[in-house]
Amino acid sequence: MGKLPRRRLIGQATAAAAAVMVQTRVARGQSAGFPAKPIRILVGFAAGGGNDVAARLVAQQLSGGALGTVLVDNRTGASGLVAADMLAKSPPDGTTLLLASQTIVAVAPVLYRSVNFDAPRDVTGIAMLGASPMVLVVTPSFEAKSVRQLIDMAKASPGVINYGSGGVGTTPHMAAELFLLSSGIRMTHVSYRGEAPAIADVIGGQLPLLFANVSVATAQVKYGALRALAVTSPRRAPSLPDVPTLAEQGVTGADNESWFSLVAPKSTPRDIVQRLNAEVRRALAAPELQRRFAELSLSVNPSTPEELDATIKSEIVRWGEVIREAGIKSAE
Repeated sequence: MGKLPRRRLIGQATAAAAAVMVQTRVARGQSAGFPAKPIRILVGFAAGGGNDVAARLVAQQLSGGALGTVLVDNRTGASGLVAADMLAKSPPDGTTLLLASQTIVAVAPVLYRSVNFDAPRDVTGIAMLGASPMVLVVTPSFEAKSVRQLIDMAKASPGVINYGSGGVGTTPHMAAELFLLSSGIRMTHVSYRGEAPAIADVIGGQLPLLFANVSVATAQVKYGALRALAVTSPRRAPSLPDVPTLAEQGVTGADNESWFSLVAPKSTPRDIVQRLNAEVRRALAAPELQRRFAELSLSVNPSTPEELDATIKSEIVRWGEVIREAGIKSAE
């Protein structure tokens, strides 16, 4: 092929440069007036729960700053998928976000086929917010005093011991299933309509044990109403420093934490995503928010959008394997 005339090369270069300038102006224009209206954070669970509390703390810290007003909008149903579906169908302008957890992005889409939501297809990450471990608690009179004793009891009587959770697919339920797979034992799941009634039955002795959110169960453990056998994080929880991890007691592969993040609709312009990420990271660095997170046993784990996208993909693979191996079915 012969060489192109120099005049034609110059013309192509000029056209390419002009295209880049137009794209840059468009990108700048996308964020110049952002946000044009109050930002709404969708929460797929009821007010007062871990997802809701995390969203409200971050929204409060963000409001009044460069992003203006930030509101929380609770839209419950299908383990958070009602809110997730709303996000996927929202205009990708950065003013509608979702408080996302592994339940919403990695567990519920597998269990609830009636809602057409796929996180890698439908959302883009803004930032990770924080994470909190689960704690394995038993009624004070329960025979097992350690995880090893519990495993031995379960192996001697497969399926006889019951454990509770706040519902199929919730993080405490999945933590329990991961523990069962990792330790090679069987217990019977008793699903409740929320974590609080399940904990009440363990305190009352009607149910022997469950995995619970550390932020929910810590006070009851300290009062002696519950006895803690282990936490599910790689390191001991600051609020329960005397409670060993599962790994410390010989159970490997069962580490997991309940994490919270913010995501936006998939086609949200990249400059808006980056601006939101910067503002969220600034909010997470505020001493007041860090203090409140610590009180709830939530670690602060800021991330880039790319890191969050990678986490979501890896969580989908991990929990999908747990669901298949454990044969978990939805209640729908």
